[in-house]
Amino acid sequence: MTVADTVAPLVRAVLGEQAPVGIRCWDGSRSGPTDAPWQVHLVDRRGLRRLLWAPNDLGFARAYVSGDIDIEGDLFAGLDVLEEVSDPSRGPGVRIDGQTKKELVKAALRLGIIGLPPKPPPEEMKRVRGDRHDKGRDAAAVRHHYDVGNDFYRLVLGESMTYSCAYWAQQSADLDGAQVAKCDLVARKLGLAAGMRVLDVGCGWGSFALHAARHYGAHVVGVTLSREQADYARKRMVDAGVGQLVEIRVQDYRDVDDGPYDAISSIGMAEHVGAAMLPTYAADLFALLRPQGRLLNHAISRRPGKPATFSKTSFIDRYVFPDGEILPLETTIEALEGAGFEVRDVESLREHYALTLRAWVGNLEANWDEAVAHSSAGRARVWRLYMAGAALSFAANRLGLNHVLAVKCTERGRSGMPATRAELLQSSADAGPGEVN
Repeated sequence: MTVADTVAPLVRAVLGEQAPVGIRCWDGSRSGPTDAPWQVHLVDRRGLRRLLWAPNDLGFARAYVSGDIDIEGDLFAGLDVLEEVSDPSRGPGVRIDGQTKKELVKAALRLGIIGLPPKPPPEEMKRVRGDRHDKGRDAAAVRHHYDVGNDFYRLVLGESMTYSCAYWAQQSADLDGAQVAKCDLVARKLGLAAGMRVLDVGCGWGSFALHAARHYGAHVVGVTLSREQADYARKRMVDAGVGQLVEIRVQDYRDVDDGPYDAISSIGMAEHVGAAMLPTYAADLFALLRPQGRLLNHAISRRPGKPATFSKTSFIDRYVFPDGEILPLETTIEALEGAGFEVRDVESLREHYALTLRAWVGNLEANWDEAVAHSSAGRARVWRLYMAGAALSFAANRLGLNHVLAVKCTERGRSGMPATRAELLQSSADAGPGEVN
């Protein structure tokens, strides 16, 4: 009996008897259809040992990230199969029941791979110290995700260096053009105009701050917990000739105390806040705004209902977003209204994020060797798996992406908002949106 013959029943037990998958093992033996849209390549026997010790998302992630298991062919088709048999709230991975685990142990004995658990790949987040969402722990979590290297991010995100959902106003738009359209959509919703003072919470590499300053003449303060992002953004503003309009700080949003601001943007940052801190987040931003000032909260959401039980074996928590929390849209709106905001407009961009993530996966795969050189093979694998799985989750409506526009009314209830949505979306800039670089 070949290695593939021994392994094949286990793969079928996990994926289902009819799963269109081929298997190739480290000894060259094969099982299953050779013309399947994707192939599981067991590169090293360590891959089975990792699954033996952690028969869940974490074991699969460790085996894939370390290169002990590879997915060849159409990654999206492969993850589609995995998602049919795994818990969708847990991201891409496998779920192995007790009986299958027993079979896995038997196979491991036959293959002679019983032993101590292999060390996790270096890309796995080490134990985070401190209370969940205290400032030090939040800073460590952000650095784990964002301080991967600006050169790596440029290859994945494109020239716009915008790490949030793009706005595909035209199906023919390219990624950079769609990111410019997103920045301008946010600017128009906020009603930006020359001389306005804007706070960009979680400013990333400065794409929105640059757009607001260059095309609307706004004075922008951007805050991030990532020093690599801040260094890049500062240089970017000087190179673009708007250094006098934009200040980039390495600062927690809870430490910003120089309000009032005319408008606040929070683009792809609220996912790091957490349910327990969301009321504080909303109250802090409310306090920083002048009366009739607007907040645009751009954030991922999950479906309503009881949240999935937190798991220490989550691929997303260990490798991608430590301590990240995806909340229902209603929770965000309740927190904003509870802080005193009036929510004026909500727009779903769910399908736009599925398109954005597919574009990022395409960038990564097209620049794979260079991306590995700027980080590691394991890091590139983490990103490929996470982005592809997320794209499928947005497409299937397991995850959403929403713009929530809120205003701080005066004591007498005056919002200063336009009477219609059409007026709201009219650009207040003299010049139209242009290229972000």
